[in-house]
Amino acid sequence: DPECTWCHLLPPYVRAARSWCWFPGPSASRIVGALKYSGWHVVAGEVADRMARVCWPVDVLEEHPLLIPVPLSPARERERGYNQSALLAAALGRRWGLPVMIDCLRRSRGTVSQTKLTPLEGARTVAGAFSLGSASASSLQGAHVLLVDDVVTTAATLNECASALYSAGARIISYVTFGRARGPGDQP
Repeated sequence: DPECTWCHLLPPYVRAARSWCWFPGPSASRIVGALKYSGWHVVAGEVADRMARVCWPVDVLEEHPLLIPVPLSPARERERGYNQSALLAAALGRRWGLPVMIDCLRRSRGTVSQTKLTPLEGARTVAGAFSLGSASASSLQGAHVLLVDDVVTTAATLNECASALYSAGARIISYVTFGRARGPGDQP
């Protein structure tokens, strides 16, 4: 089996990371673009259907993780009218029968897109951008958290969110996204 080219970028408290498809790709790019930039929030259900099909290690499934979406900056969410990751998390929560905490994390400042950045540049861009939201830290104590986002490129955003959750008491974190950018050496 080929080795994952970016797993070494993940913190040690990240248990598993799964994505439905490679990104960018002709269909995936159009779907994510429609969801994020064209107001087609109704496609979130179809995207979540695909994300719900990824395979997980048995222990992840047995622990019934808590779903938490990656937050947008307040300005970006006002501009779009919704957070696409929150829509995906809500849809996944219904499909998997898992609880969703929409306001657990907050983004304290806007950041640039990670799509053209190296992992190191991405980490610098999002450093300190996330903190615990209105959720009480007691709900995170010892929890397995499943972070939900549309696309992972450098993993910097997910890693920064995971760091905030781990510092607040989450025991372990996993990631689920619709798309995953190829790293150097990934085969098409």
